[in-house]
Parts: sequence; structure tokens; C-alpha cells
Amino acid sequence: MDKILEKVKEYWKMIVLVFCGLIVGGIFYVLTNGQKPTTNLSVENLSPVSRQSSVSKFSEPNEKSVSKIMVDLKGAVTKPNVYQISSDERLVDLIKEAGGFTDQADQKSINLSAKLKDEEVIYVPKIGENSSTENTDSSDNSVTSQVSTTTAKININQADMTELQKLTGVGQKKAQDIIDFRTKNGDFKSLEDLGKVSGFGDKTLEKLKDELCFE
Repeated sequence: MDKILEKVKEYWKMIVLVFCGLIVGGIFYVLTNGQKPTTNLSVENLSPVSRQSSVSKFSEPNEKSVSKIMVDLKGAVTKPNVYQISSDERLVDLIKEAGGFTDQADQKSINLSAKLKDEEVIYVPKIGENSSTENTDSSDNSVTSQVSTTTAKININQADMTELQKLTGVGQKKAQDIIDFRTKNGDFKSLEDLGKVSGFGDKTLEKLKDELCFE
């Protein structure tokens, strides 16, 4: 009986030792393998914030933002008008959209490679036409604006749509506003009356005072 009990005790000791060995081995495995640093990271395994940060490092914008601008084209072109074009287009693109130059256009006085600005007025003079040139800073590559020096004034109470658009800063919309105001309220008596039309502030009136007559 004593021998049997001894064998049972030895048997349980072996079981306890094996069990402890398994536990120690498992802990050792976890400590040595479970905490290995991950070296092969992919974008898919990153959190949304990390993924966005990683992608942004390699994604540089290749295109500049392009907006729409309004340019008033007058003078010796086939279709003088106010045009909406992209901000990255040049004067040559605007001239093409307007149907090209007329036979009388003085093309030598125009810089076709010039950049355009929003609300700019471009005047293409005719050959032999007296004109004065207002040059902006050349470092801006700005358009050279051609402004006629003719002393003839436009009668704002009699001018039609085409004639009104010859005024500085007046495009198709402003010309129509003038005609609508004139039809509703009668003839303009003075420059102050023109100031009642939407879009004609003090600065605009100052530019137009030498180009208009009211009788």
C-alpha cells in the first residue's frame, strides 16, 4: 500500500512539473515573440489619422488652382465683349475667343503672351489710331492697356449698347443697366445721376467724367 502511495505522489509531481513547465514556456513565448516590433507597415494597417498623415507626405499637388475671371475686351477685334475665361489663360486665348483681330487692328502694339487679371479692360487700337499707353510694373507681366485719347465724348442719353461699351470699365451688363435706368427714369442730367445706377461708385465716376456728355 505504501508503495502505491509513493508512486501516486511521484506521478502527481511529474504532472505538476510538466504543467509548470508549460506555463513558464508560454510566458517566455509571449515575452519574446508577442512584443516583436512590426517592421512591415502598410497604409491599410494604419489608423485613419496616421494613414492620412502618411499619404500626405507623398501626395504633393501638381496643379495650381484655376479660377474664372471676367475681362472686358474692346477695340479692333471681331467680337468685342465681356468674356469669362480661366485665370491661367493669356491674351492670345482671349483674342481667339473674340474671333481674332479685324483688318484694321494694330497687332504690333499688343503683347499676346500677357497674363490677364479679373475686371481688366483690354483695348486693341486700330492702325494709325492715336493712343496713349499706360504701362504697369513689368515684373508683374501685366497686360499693357491701350486707351484711346480721342477727345470725342459719348452722349450717355443717346448712346446705344455698343457705344456705351466703349466707356472705360463699362461692359455689356453695365451698358444695359444704363439703358434700363434711362428708360425708367428719363435722361441723365449730371454725373451724380449716373451714380444712382448699380455698379457706378465714386472711383468709376471719376474715370468717366471726361468721357461723357449729357446733352
